[in-house]
Amino acid sequence: MAGKNNLGVKVQEIRTIQKLTVDELADRSGLQAGQIQKIEKEGIIPSLSPLIKIARALGVRLGTFLDDVDNIGPVVARGGEHHAGVRFTSEENGSREHLNFFSLAADKAGRNMEPFIVEIEPSEQSDYKLSTHEGEEFIYVIEGQIEINYGKDLYQLAAGDSIYLDSFVMHNVHAANNQKARVLVVLYTPF
Repeated sequence: MAGKNNLGVKVQEIRTIQKLTVDELADRSGLQAGQIQKIEKEGIIPSLSPLIKIARALGVRLGTFLDDVDNIGPVVARGGEHHAGVRFTSEENGSREHLNFFSLAADKAGRNMEPFIVEIEPSEQSDYKLSTHEGEEFIYVIEGQIEINYGKDLYQLAAGDSIYLDSFVMHNVHAANNQKARVLVVLYTPF
């Protein structure tokens, strides 16, 4: 992404173009107005779930917030040249785990899937906040180990393992064994 708070700027621009107040967007998305203001002003996003809810409330696809340039044809992402993406923290003050998303298709116009490389930094806390959103996710572990709270179940995956899950079930993905992990995530959210 171009700037540090490019995502927050895009949310605010689209909201303004649609002549919505922060309170109206909060009502439509089911989020609190303060959370939307924090996203717009500081680019602080606790997880993908609020961003997906904002996209739905504004009637745009998730990629709208992540795109820099729109290519109609195929988009090639070379190793080491991934678009710097979005950083999510699971708590507003940033004291828990951090997820660094690197888009693999930020330049692809009209895409229905969002492929990312995600670096998951470990957390010292174990009371992970579960979230839910529309769509489906495919997660492939590139390195390290992850744990996924999914409903009432816990799945442990190591490098080479993968999982395909429904995103509408409460879930959380985090690093296992207090070690950093890297995963490939393909997210599908219906528009």
